[in-house]
Amino acid sequence: MFTRYRTVLTHSGAWRFSLTAMVARLPISISTLGIVLLVTGLGRSYGLAGALSATYTISNGLSSVAQGRLLDRLGQSMVLPVVATTYAVGVAGLIGVLESGSPEALAFVAAAVAGGSYPPVGSAVRARWSHVLAGRPVDVQTAYALESVIDEAIFIIGPTVATVLATRWHPWAGLGLALLTGVPGAVMLAAQRSSQPVPHRGIHQGGPRPPMPWPPVIVLAAVSLALGSMFAAAEVSTVAFSAEQDAKSYAGVLLACWALGSMLAGLVTGTVHWRRTPAYRVRVGAALLAVVMVPMSYVGSMLAMGLALFIAGFAIAPTLIATMSAIEQSVPGPRLTEGIAIIHTGLAAGLAPGAALAGIVIDAHGASPSYLVALGGGVVAALAALALPTAPGTARAGEQGGADELRVR
Repeated sequence: MFTRYRTVLTHSGAWRFSLTAMVARLPISISTLGIVLLVTGLGRSYGLAGALSATYTISNGLSSVAQGRLLDRLGQSMVLPVVATTYAVGVAGLIGVLESGSPEALAFVAAAVAGGSYPPVGSAVRARWSHVLAGRPVDVQTAYALESVIDEAIFIIGPTVATVLATRWHPWAGLGLALLTGVPGAVMLAAQRSSQPVPHRGIHQGGPRPPMPWPPVIVLAAVSLALGSMFAAAEVSTVAFSAEQDAKSYAGVLLACWALGSMLAGLVTGTVHWRRTPAYRVRVGAALLAVVMVPMSYVGSMLAMGLALFIAGFAIAPTLIATMSAIEQSVPGPRLTEGIAIIHTGLAAGLAPGAALAGIVIDAHGASPSYLVALGGGVVAALAALALPTAPGTARAGEQGGADELRVR
């Protein structure tokens, strides 16, 4: 089962940039959760926590496409250190503002800076895989699936450690962990120049860019928006559920159960030779994600919630792998990072209202009803997926991708 994974990791420099990217993108599993833990740990409301998380994710979404274009044009070695440094300034500023009791407006500014400058490490590492495995579409699919497994490992490790640190040491420790992993990781990834894709300066300066196949890209972005709202709402709801059960320090464990189910599904998905098109798999996966959210509002114990989230997780990775497979097949090579970034933008746009709406419902009615927000996101994703063309464009004919850190929760 693992032979295909071992094969792709034997390529020169592959395990180094993949491992470095894992460290660099730990903040995707920590940042919004860290904001919630910091705000509520200081005695503020879930509504404020959700609003700041929304600000972070909106800003991240608005900047993703621009960062993707810069990575394609200028190269990772030039772009990543700059945005990582700016991210550090934003996170440190957010912690300082909240800890000092400064006006909330400054906290929103800092959250916007942090979100807008967080580097798209997942897009960068997948672009590296496409570069080093050029002409080997089967290996590219395996490599992308490997990254989806790493993403889920991140969502097991990150929330668990961040929650323990924030609840048992200091409320800012979760965001501190994001800072201490994301910034050095991004800089170290940028330093590995031998495996980075060649910047496409000539294409953009000497002529028009290759056209973007907008119909499937827009639909997939809409699906991602709805899934993003589902992921964010479920995360905030799980933190609140744990608090209601007098076990807030175990919220990360519940989220880890969710990620573990997805990781196991991702491991299997990466070894399967799929006969169905990515579009078909997106439609089925989105529908399943809606179904698995139905029981959440009726769960009444930590043990039962852990089991429910673990089972629900099995629908995540296959759906996200199919989503990125469709994008990778459709988008021209010189615009691959940008295409992935568009999906990130859709997810980020969904994360914002999902987190904010869940926070409002929690403050008014408690944690269990707030899982209905996640259910609504799954239903919208399933309906949007019905608009996908049966066979998306094949600008990168025969190549299939894998899951990204689509869960920028």
